[in-house]
Amino acid sequence: MRVVLQRVRRASVAVNGDVIAAIGRGLALLVGIGPGDTRDVARLVSDQIVGLRVFPDDEAKTNRSALDVQAEVLVVSQLTLYADLTRGRRPGFTNAAPPALAAPLVDYLGDLIQARGLRVVRGRFGAEMIVAIENDGPMTIVLARD
Repeated sequence: MRVVLQRVRRASVAVNGDVIAAIGRGLALLVGIGPGDTRDVARLVSDQIVGLRVFPDDEAKTNRSALDVQAEVLVVSQLTLYADLTRGRRPGFTNAAPPALAAPLVDYLGDLIQARGLRVVRGRFGAEMIVAIENDGPMTIVLARD
């Protein structure tokens, strides 16, 4: 599993011109699923995400987690995190999990985060999406469990 985590002031997803998900202050998660990923991996990653101290405290030090600040979370499936560039300039995506495995795991990751008490909204798996992210900091962290 690969996750690009961004601390955001706001983020949204539009499909066919309609905004289907939006958050204010929180985290935008671009989530790629590999063929060997499991629910156990999703549990480990969700714990890391909700506990990661990426929000500032009163002294502007990153000492607060998503749980501490009751962050909102946008989860977007991102097949391209498993792009293979070894055979030229056109990326291949055979390293990514097939949709039958990936879609439920992306949903499960969101469900785990939501179960911890955070508001979670989602993109639409497999859709052409316009993802608007106002990165705060900038704060971008790559989490990988390959």
